[in-house]
Amino acid sequence: ERGRSLILQAHVDVVPPGPTDMWTHPPFAPVIDGDWLYGRGGADMKAGHAANIFALDALRRIGLKPAATIYIQSVVEEESTGNGALMTHLRGYRADAALIPEPEDEKLVRANVGVLWFQVQVRGVPVHVREMGEGANAIDAAYRLIGELRRLEAEWNAAKTGREHFEREEHPINLNIGRIEGGDWASSVPAWCTLQCRISIYPGQSAEAAARELEERISHFARNDRFLANLPPSVTFNGFRAEGYTLEPGSEAEKVLGRAHRAATGADLQSFMTAGYLDTRVHALYDKIPALCYGPYSQGIHAFDERVSLASVKRITGTIALFIAEWCGTEAIALC
Repeated sequence: ERGRSLILQAHVDVVPPGPTDMWTHPPFAPVIDGDWLYGRGGADMKAGHAANIFALDALRRIGLKPAATIYIQSVVEEESTGNGALMTHLRGYRADAALIPEPEDEKLVRANVGVLWFQVQVRGVPVHVREMGEGANAIDAAYRLIGELRRLEAEWNAAKTGREHFEREEHPINLNIGRIEGGDWASSVPAWCTLQCRISIYPGQSAEAAARELEERISHFARNDRFLANLPPSVTFNGFRAEGYTLEPGSEAEKVLGRAHRAATGADLQSFMTAGYLDTRVHALYDKIPALCYGPYSQGIHAFDERVSLASVKRITGTIALFIAEWCGTEAIALC
């Protein structure tokens, strides 16, 4: 091979749409309105997947093909575990660089948080509501526990001082109480409550250490709570247990992407920190290659009326085509 190899990756899984009657258009019936393509997963990230493929098609249409190996990786579970991307690593797919066109507003991700998912199970003592003073309400206890988790979130955000790419962010570490279930009957003091939560961690912070700190914080709070001291909550880690990464500036891959971006858009490539999980971490941390996350303008990802700018998708496609041409090199397609 004359050129440098490349991984072009996108995930095909999507998050649930929520109440569909709160969408302007049905979430799984794509609609184009002006420059926007509406639909769940259109921005996050079917558009990037299409850009990867059509960038190669653009080269083919002018009689060129990459002069090095390109892996088109279509993965699952980016929204829940990252195991799809991790499996490509475990199966031995390797390249000199990776590009994942997530919807990043035509910017390059410089730093990305890690993510932990965890579940807290709180037990109570059920009684008839007429005697509720003799019972123990698991839902009330869970809300007190949420307050403690919010205090931990504030402490982790305060620790941003001195962390490059994070200290200027107002709130880089986000705790999300994503789901609450509990109780069995409106007139019975609830005997159980389950919290499903997500929290982020800084690059360089061990997922194991963060998980231990969470468990210890919950345990310490429970020991000092009149109710939870008798029925300690349990913590289970499920889904993401992922560490963050930083894309060190100055790699040749970043320089090539910068030139391609300027040629396609007429502007210099900007970089930023994002507080959500990205599969680029797998290639950065484990493959130890330049892992570039860069993609189109979007609005409403994980929300109602998710949409992506079609003009931006075209620009991103052009950038990727130019990036491939310089990074991988090209050769003429042999005519049969």
